[in-house]
Amino acid sequence: MLVQKFGGSSVATPANMLRVANIVKDSLQRNDRIIVVLSALGGITNQLIEAGTVAVSGNDKYITIIEDLTNRHVQFTREAIPAHRQSAIMTRIRELCNEIEDICKGIFLVKELTPHSIDRISSYGELLSTSIFSEMLSSMEITNKWCDSTKVIKTNSDFGKASVNMDASLVNLNQLLIEEKSSCLVMPGFIGSDEEGNTTTLGRGGSDYTASVLGALSKARAIEIWTDVSGIMTADPGIVKNCKILSEISYEEALELSHFGAKVIFPKTITPALQGKIPVIVKNTFAPEDPGTTIKHNPRVNGNPIRGISCLRNISLLTLEGGGMIGIPGFSKRLFETLASEKINVILITQSSSEYSICVAIEASHAEKARKAIDNTFSNEISSGKLNPLTIEDQLSIVALVGDSMKSRAGMSGKMFSVLGRNGINVRAIAQGSSERNISAVISDKDVKKGTNVLHEEFFENTYKQVNLYICGTGNVGKKLLHQLNTQQQHLKEKLHINLRVVGIGNSRKQYFADEGIKLSGWESMLNSGNPMAIDKFIETACSENKRNSIFVDVTASQNVAAQYPALLENSIAVVACNKIACSSESKYYHQLKSEATKRNTSFFFETNVGAGLPVLATLNDLIRSGDEVVRIEAVLSGTLNYIFNHYDGSNKFVEVVRAAAKEGYTEPDPRLDLSGIDVMRKILILARESGYEMELIDIQNNAFVPETCMKEEGEKFYEQLEKYEEHFRNLIARATEKGKKLKYVARLENGKATTGLMEIDPEHDFYHLYGKDNIVAFYTKRYPEQPLVIKGAGAGAEVTASGVFADILRVARS
Repeated sequence: MLVQKFGGSSVATPANMLRVANIVKDSLQRNDRIIVVLSALGGITNQLIEAGTVAVSGNDKYITIIEDLTNRHVQFTREAIPAHRQSAIMTRIRELCNEIEDICKGIFLVKELTPHSIDRISSYGELLSTSIFSEMLSSMEITNKWCDSTKVIKTNSDFGKASVNMDASLVNLNQLLIEEKSSCLVMPGFIGSDEEGNTTTLGRGGSDYTASVLGALSKARAIEIWTDVSGIMTADPGIVKNCKILSEISYEEALELSHFGAKVIFPKTITPALQGKIPVIVKNTFAPEDPGTTIKHNPRVNGNPIRGISCLRNISLLTLEGGGMIGIPGFSKRLFETLASEKINVILITQSSSEYSICVAIEASHAEKARKAIDNTFSNEISSGKLNPLTIEDQLSIVALVGDSMKSRAGMSGKMFSVLGRNGINVRAIAQGSSERNISAVISDKDVKKGTNVLHEEFFENTYKQVNLYICGTGNVGKKLLHQLNTQQQHLKEKLHINLRVVGIGNSRKQYFADEGIKLSGWESMLNSGNPMAIDKFIETACSENKRNSIFVDVTASQNVAAQYPALLENSIAVVACNKIACSSESKYYHQLKSEATKRNTSFFFETNVGAGLPVLATLNDLIRSGDEVVRIEAVLSGTLNYIFNHYDGSNKFVEVVRAAAKEGYTEPDPRLDLSGIDVMRKILILARESGYEMELIDIQNNAFVPETCMKEEGEKFYEQLEKYEEHFRNLIARATEKGKKLKYVARLENGKATTGLMEIDPEHDFYHLYGKDNIVAFYTKRYPEQPLVIKGAGAGAEVTASGVFADILRVARS
């Protein structure tokens, strides 16, 4: 015996129903007998209930609803059944629809709609669909027998969600199987009858439940649940695009997954099959060759302790707390009895070890009813101050990890909460069953998509980790960065298993977002087609999209952009900054950013603030973390100024060398920042702060070499003013040259004091042989007192700066 159930989508159209018929035909070749259980055509049950609801209101439009319903089944039959076989089934359809109209007319006249009558009306959807299907099989010369489920499935009188009397149903089914010799029995799902013969319905997932009951009673070799997906997946495919089909899971795992929101199968469907140890196979009507998922006893172990991730939305969390609960027995009992009396199902329970509080999760639609009932039950304790009034938190969801093997693996819950925390997802309540088969977390509704995806990525993705980038700034460095990202994407997937997607990009004029990622080979045209730039809106969008593993990349020199970092960090969006403004602003702001990143368990990286692509800050941080202490730092930190003084010898013009440096992309967007020494001041300030010193920019002594009058001009006027001081610059070079020395712009930190300015460097000095745009940093520490730890290399240029930003992005992505 094989039991097959086909859902509403499987019989939604005549073409779909023909698919079902062919599946049944094929199955009959491999099985002695089959019981086929069908749902109503899609949407029909709701239409039937609507007819009853309209009728009880005294509105005769129920007649129109029934006419529409009749016409749909008539038209369906015309398309599904050959014309010469339509007469009998058309008569049957009209008889059933006339009965529906008679029932609704009675409701209309007495203006009463009882649970009993709702069940009676609801049952006709399955009666109609199975009648048509039985005739379709006959027209295909497939011998079958239509059987009335109400004559077999006996239930109690709990209309709307009746419970099956298995013993009585077994007697009826055995009698049916003896009397009916047909190899194919077609039976309506969802319906049964009580002891008095009244029609009942089995509630949500009732057709699946019918199949499971019939499978268990007949000791079928299997129960097949045919739907529109190819099995039970590791997560909801509507949330997680890379979810995978599970080949086998246990009954208990299926119960947990279905309880916490997996829609493919309903919890009560599992119970009869579990008791009879009948395998349940979830198959796809539209891809019958797919193996599907088998729910069985002792499924194969695949090495992953997690079988799946479920989420249940529209949850409210009720919290009852107060000192009067401590050490007093019976509070929990009274709470659950109160909820039970209101027919409110408790989904999740957690209680503090101190007994000071107890939390339960329920469906959000029952929250207010629960509040009134609980406040009434505990009114004396609340009025006397022993208990606080019940608190309700709404707009919550439950995300659950499910797997039989979790109990044998340490660290599963830690791993779960760690990955949620890294993505800024706050967990409001936690529960783990005694079987350790389920770990549940209550989180905000808005975090469900991100939370489910990061968990799936952590526990199921063997391919790559998806990282979402928001890049602000498309100047010299920004363009190089986007080029590097484009050329390295495939390499990162293959070697590091990281998928870097740019989902938002902006510059001073435009901003553009793409949920599935921007094609980097054509980013400029996409950005040009975007909306006008407003940095607050850009940040607001990045935060509201709430994507997992998000990184904001600032490759601007904008104060306005740097001011947005707190909002990003508060939303657990990591920040990678090429922009030096934030870390060289007031120390209060610098510490705020560092603190916020720590508090939110996210990253704030700014390696390129000092030395472009050189590992200056990373090395300094490693020294400090390992217990070393900075005594002195000496550094040439401006690749621009080093380039200038390596190319200017007095025979050429100083202003032309500056222009060349700007053209090569070595200067800041505003070259005055380099020539004034402010850029170097910012860098030594950042080094001082990272070394543990409290310091402001104003505390740094800057010995400027460019006349102040030059700094008052902008753009071309700045260069014109600079040219007027050519003699001043030649004198600087000449004095150093006469002494056999070179000019270097040096930053120095010692004893908590910082200075910057031009120095004449002799040939024995480490800084003498510093060419091109190179930077050099010498760390004198307790471990390196005489011979410093030196970092040297290219310290300017869009390519190396972009590579430093890229490296910071990867540090975040791999954390």
